[in-house]
Order: sequence, then structure tokens, then C-alpha cells
Amino acid sequence: MNRKWNKTALALALAGLLAAAACQNEDNNSAAPAENATNAGENNGAVPPPEGNAGGTSGATDGDTPVTDNGTTGIPDANNQPGSANGGTGTNGGTTAGSAGGGTNGSEGQADTGKQVKELLALAKQGKVPGIEFAAHTDLIDDVEKAWGQSDHEEFAGKGMYATYGAKNAVIGYNKGNQIFDVRSDDPSLQSLTLAQIEAAIGKADEQTKNGDDDIYVYKAGEDFQLKFIIPKSTGTVDHISVYAPKDAVNNMAG
Repeated sequence: MNRKWNKTALALALAGLLAAAACQNEDNNSAAPAENATNAGENNGAVPPPEGNAGGTSGATDGDTPVTDNGTTGIPDANNQPGSANGGTGTNGGTTAGSAGGGTNGSEGQADTGKQVKELLALAKQGKVPGIEFAAHTDLIDDVEKAWGQSDHEEFAGKGMYATYGAKNAVIGYNKGNQIFDVRSDDPSLQSLTLAQIEAAIGKADEQTKNGDDDIYVYKAGEDFQLKFIIPKSTGTVDHISVYAPKDAVNNMAG
């Protein structure tokens, strides 16, 4: 009986030792791969880069492959340097934006020129040109001389005398009664205007005449005045403008 019990106890003890050994081996075998997996991730780049760098990194590594996201958003790579593909996209984007900007500026320039020409016609209906306070039909040469002093020089031309004030970019025509009938300006701001710009703003001239090599385009400005653009063939742009009162271009001192 005792011998049978001893054999049973020995068998149980041996079984327990085998079970314990098996558990220990299982634990050791499962732990090693986990550590190796972690190391493999650190050593082989398994950890993904931060968000937003993928496109830039791809562009820097593979310059021939365009990166849609980076091309659209302009996000640089981790070294703040765009890849060649991104650079291409950026260049195209910049060109498009620049062209659009140029187009906008061009439209604004045309609008400004059109506004300038329309203002010339509106002032002409008052007998005036920009920057000169004296009006044809209304004012006298005496008013001009009181404000500006004596002219640089005077000469007879057409139907009256013309006084030149170079510092004012002005020539004032007046009749024998000292009444102003012609106000001319050669201000530099007018001298870039072309016939095409003028016609785009206020239409075709009512009359066209010539004086030597100068083409003169005449627009009616109300009942009393004419607005004239004098354009030499040699330049194709305005040399000067004239606001002219035909009814006053007479010798009203005649008996």
C-alpha cells in the first residue's frame, strides 16, 4: 500500500515539474518576438512620418512623381525644401496667379483710362480742361494774368492771340475783347492716350481734320464747346487737347 502511494506521489510531482517547465518556455518564446517587432519598427522606418510631411518627403525622394496634395497646398517637406515635382506645380500655380493678377491690373488700367477720357468730355462741357481753372467763353485773359502773371510768350494764330504758360502746361487763346475761346493742355498725364482708348471711352469723333502731320479728332461737348485731341502721326498718342468755343473765336471788337 505504501509503495503504491509513493509511486502515485512521484508521478504527480513529476507531472507538475513538466507543466511548470512548459509554461516557462511558452512565456520566453512569446516575449522575444514582441521585442524584435518593436526594434524592427524603429530600425526599418515602420513608424509613419508626422502628418503633412508625406507629400514633401515623397517629392524630395521621387522628384519625377507629382504630389497632388503638396502641389495644391504648397506644403514643404521636412527640410522645408519642396521636391522638384512640387516645385513644378508651384511654378505653374504661381504663373496662373500672376496671369490672373496681370489680367486684373489690365482691366483696372482700362477702366481708369476710360474714366479719364469721360472726365475730359465732362469738363469740356464747362469750357475747361483738367488742372486749369479758367474756362473758355466765361473767363478773360486778364483773369489768367492776375493769377499766373505774364505769359512766357504770345503769338497770333487762327482767329486770336495765344498766350503760352509752360510751367502750367497751358496755352490760352483769346480774342480782341480778351475773352478766352480756346484752352489747351499738354499735361504729361494726357500724352499716353491713344485714339483706340479715346474711342473705347466716348466713341468715334464727330469730325476729323488735319494740321500738317497732326490728326485732330473733334468731339462735341454740349452746345457751346468742342473737345479736340491732337495726335501726331509720329507718336500715335495725344500731344495736347483743346477745349474750343467756336462762337467766341471772332473779333467782337469790330464795329
